[in-house]
Amino acid sequence: MSDAMADPVSDQRDPTPYDALLLLSFGGPEGPDDVVPFLENVTRGRGIPKERLKEVGQHYFLFGGVSPINDQNRALLAALRKDFADAGLDLPVYWGNRNWAPYLTDTLREMVADGHRRIAVLATSAYASYSGCRQYRENLADALATLEAEGRPLPRVDKLRHYFNHPGFVRPMVEGVLTSLAKLDESVRAGAHLAFTTHSIPTSAADASGPAGEHGEGGAYVRQHLDVARLVADAVRDETGVEHPWELVYQSRSGAPHIPWLEPDICDHLEAVHAAGAPAVVMVPIGFVSDHMEVLYDLDTEATAKAAELGLPVRRSATVGDDPRFAAAVRDLVLERAAAERGAAVERCALGALGASHDLCPAGCCPARTARPAAAGADSPYA
Repeated sequence: MSDAMADPVSDQRDPTPYDALLLLSFGGPEGPDDVVPFLENVTRGRGIPKERLKEVGQHYFLFGGVSPINDQNRALLAALRKDFADAGLDLPVYWGNRNWAPYLTDTLREMVADGHRRIAVLATSAYASYSGCRQYRENLADALATLEAEGRPLPRVDKLRHYFNHPGFVRPMVEGVLTSLAKLDESVRAGAHLAFTTHSIPTSAADASGPAGEHGEGGAYVRQHLDVARLVADAVRDETGVEHPWELVYQSRSGAPHIPWLEPDICDHLEAVHAAGAPAVVMVPIGFVSDHMEVLYDLDTEATAKAAELGLPVRRSATVGDDPRFAAAVRDLVLERAAAERGAAVERCALGALGASHDLCPAGCCPARTARPAAAGADSPYA
């Protein structure tokens, strides 16, 4: 790997003005009795009947009603705390979820009680989109509104920038692909295709993702994923000497069938490349920080079964998870933002063609279908 992929974590150790970091994630059920209440939280306001939620919850019931995401967040929380301590960064790290315990509002209430007033926020979503960014900001605004109604002091929350092209996020994925290729039989390895996967979203949401100037076909969401896919594919070529064909594909589609979503689906893609003569495929979940339910079911279960039906050898590469390089990247993002907030000149670390993302989401960035207050952006009602 070239020097451009080396970890450039800042030598600075001053998190001022921040006095805490919040790890903000999606949440997931931790037992069979949690599944339907969790899905009710996720779909609140959409009027979906409980019987339909039980059908949707079958993916969770296949795994004992437990989503792996909470344990993975516990591991990431421990990795962040260890990295910060080892680096001499005195910044406490908390964890809150949008849809399950520990709930975001409860965690912010705890942070305020502990005296924290300026909080950096890391969302476990690396890319721009309504569901991957603005919805997190809306949940932050809802939590702050609750604290305000309770008469509690309001902290300022700043969401850290998108980190899809940070070396600490990209490099572990490169190594995951190399490991997966090595596990394929040598007779099919060189011809293996790379299927970079991410969550499908409605095409209308993709087209409106990112700042208004980036709206258009696929928006920032598709462009950012394509940039990461190129980075990983190029790095694999540089290290193996083999140019593997690749494509960005999608998974986990939901919603009404008449609404267009991003395609092709991973299972359709496997059928297509098999028909075209691909000897093997490595599925690379670049759109996911950890191996949560949509990775375990949609890739490890459903797509792997489709490949077996086709007689197509497949491997699924690892997500970043609690990799120490990702923890170090988070430290870098915190210190970078802290320096920028202090007015210092900042060299932002980013690979690929798109450069570093914005710190502050501008008005009109990843708009919602129905306008709602969102914190940590130019249009935030909370300074």
